[in-house]
Amino acid sequence: MWTDNEIKGKILHKLSRFGKFEASHTAIENLQKGFPKDIVGRVKEMIIGLKKENVLFVKHTSYGEHVSINLDKKKLIMNYITFFLKNE
Repeated sequence: MWTDNEIKGKILHKLSRFGKFEASHTAIENLQKGFPKDIVGRVKEMIIGLKKENVLFVKHTSYGEHVSINLDKKKLIMNYITFFLKNE
């Protein structure tokens, strides 16, 4: 069973591995890949939560919404990623 913090950690770990910081961004749909199909709804909720926490920057494009990591929240981001990696 995935916890909310594990889901957030995996999302942020994925973004950091691909270098999606500040100006480099990716489509929200890409963040759901790699999760079991039965929790995709929760993944979408966690993405919304990360945007509300200002952990993710949002860039609106003509072809959809894209996100990247806000480096000003580095400590919170590292907490989520560490939590995910410990429980992997």
